[in-house]
Amino acid sequence: MKIQSEYAGLFLDIEVSDEGEVFLLNLGSRKLPPPEEKSWYRLIEVQMAGFNQDHHHGNKKAGTQPGSLFRYRDHRIYDNAYGRKVEIRQTYETLEVITHLQFFKEIAVVESWSEIINHGDETAAALEYFSSFSLTGLNRENGRPRDEGAFVYIPHNTWYGECQWQRYSLHEAGYWITNEVFSNKRIALKSTGSWPCDEYLPMGAFEDEASGCCICWQIETAASWSWEISDIASELYLKISAADLRENAFSLKLKPGERFVSEKAAAAFVDGDFTAAVRELTKYRRVIRRPNRDNARPRAIFNDYMNCLWGQPDMAKEKPLIDAASELGFEYYCIDCGWYSDGAWWTGVGEWRPSKARFPGGIEEAMDYIRQKGMQPGLWLEIEAMGIHCPLVKDFPKDAFFQRDGRPIIAEGRYFLDFRHPKVRAHADEVIDRLVRDYGVSYIKNDYNIDSGPGTDVTADSTGAGLLEHTRAFVKWLDEVLERYPDLVFENCSSGGMRMTNKLLKRLCLQSVTDQTDYVKMAPIACNCATALPPEQAAVWSYPLAEGDAEETIFNMVNALLLRLHQSGHLAELSEERPRYVAEGVRFHHRIAPVIKEGLPFWPCGLADFASPYCCFGLESEDEAYLALWNISEKEPLRIPLKGYTDASQVYPGDRPCRFHFDEKEGLLEASLRPRTARIFHLKK
Repeated sequence: MKIQSEYAGLFLDIEVSDEGEVFLLNLGSRKLPPPEEKSWYRLIEVQMAGFNQDHHHGNKKAGTQPGSLFRYRDHRIYDNAYGRKVEIRQTYETLEVITHLQFFKEIAVVESWSEIINHGDETAAALEYFSSFSLTGLNRENGRPRDEGAFVYIPHNTWYGECQWQRYSLHEAGYWITNEVFSNKRIALKSTGSWPCDEYLPMGAFEDEASGCCICWQIETAASWSWEISDIASELYLKISAADLRENAFSLKLKPGERFVSEKAAAAFVDGDFTAAVRELTKYRRVIRRPNRDNARPRAIFNDYMNCLWGQPDMAKEKPLIDAASELGFEYYCIDCGWYSDGAWWTGVGEWRPSKARFPGGIEEAMDYIRQKGMQPGLWLEIEAMGIHCPLVKDFPKDAFFQRDGRPIIAEGRYFLDFRHPKVRAHADEVIDRLVRDYGVSYIKNDYNIDSGPGTDVTADSTGAGLLEHTRAFVKWLDEVLERYPDLVFENCSSGGMRMTNKLLKRLCLQSVTDQTDYVKMAPIACNCATALPPEQAAVWSYPLAEGDAEETIFNMVNALLLRLHQSGHLAELSEERPRYVAEGVRFHHRIAPVIKEGLPFWPCGLADFASPYCCFGLESEDEAYLALWNISEKEPLRIPLKGYTDASQVYPGDRPCRFHFDEKEGLLEASLRPRTARIFHLKK
């Protein structure tokens, strides 16, 4: 039996054998595998304790059982608000698995997840691996040996260095054909802990150069995850999971009547390159996101932290900054960390009550003053942490905190609050209600500066399961908060981008992309960050330095103007003409808001890295585009390929034009910029 569907340019071909085995033969491709290889094209992978993993696998997730023992029961194909939904139900003894494949109108993306249910009267063996997505035949159209003509994109990520993608041939990534049929070698990424982006983004891409196709995927989790590319039956496969014993310390016993739902994965399939695939993911991210007023009208934000007050705010320091931010056109003003403590505060956080020493008139005075100046007031929080010296610790039961082996998990002098516990949720509700109702806050920056490691084993079968259950409880709490306060602007932060995942960003308004303090090093981060999230959610710092000059200020502004302007720096102390470049940037940012919120990213010179002598990033709408161009160290004129455009003009700054020439016939912009300078161009189609 065949289960087929074609929607938004994606062709789905699932085959059910005479024995009831379910194989995903095609998704995006047209070429079918040979009949003798179909048994390796399983729709799902499920490994449980005590079952035989029937393959020479090493760390690979092939040959799982009872994954290979499930048999077709029924399926549904129907249209819904997003597009088309395909559901496949399989059973093995008292276990049932339902796989969900969601397709989207006019978007070449499929969203995949599965759920497993125990219909028996006994607790099932421990679940040790459960796939969110499994696809075999990545480069079947290639026509070459499977280790040739294809590339994998690895999204390196770190504190101060987010979104640093690198493109590797399979050989460069360490994969070679050493056996005609299969090997134990994987190209594999993972993150284990509550910082899902500490080394890599939960993403990846596979580009088949020979056939001109690209797949780019993301894993929608706020906890641990893994993906691997390897081989089976002379083909390359991709397997994605956020429930993995080997990689993520996850195992789970399903009690009678219980079900477990995997985290979602989303994959874009394009006849095109990496950029084309990212553009499809950008469309998808916007479609599934909670509608909110902030993303519909992205406005510039001032925050007092970066290269400014550095977590030591008080009313005397805030007033001149509030005045300057208002005069320069900002619409949000956020007081960052430190507002709740008279002195050192790192290990004492948790009460979230204003310091009388810093704000003798109460934090309400600062919030009122911000509103009087025409801006929306905000405060910084770290609601999921509690310092070991916080007075509230004694009021919380032991099981309200993450633990392993009966002992609390402590990181940098802080405990981890477990949002599965009612005491924790009640505390968090009280804090949010007080900030919004009593202090008049309309903007919250929620930070998360510590990593729990594998998780908590309190009331959980494993630390990985405890962590996943906590993050799901936290997300549910966020949903409830946003139901109460639908217009509350919630910024996601985690030491910059250590938790920059779509699980949170489909709910929250924007993301603090990085903590990078060097404005020149900010350029390659700003250039690349639209790979990870839509531009209107990507808050990038601009922080003119007290000792800087006009070109430094302009460079700082260009870093953020095509994304979300996340301004800081001592604006009240900027010398001479520099404040007007900030004001001009804010006006420009607000003027092009329709392109920021709807435009699609492109990279004429490819993605940047910290060795790039120059870089460029653009946003393209239906009939125009804007291009940010940074010269970091190049001494020759920059040559930017821009096929398909009819004209180019510099639009920021307005009074410091660089020498440039645009050749429409050649599709080439040649611009002369001094090192450590930047400009923004407008392009016509």
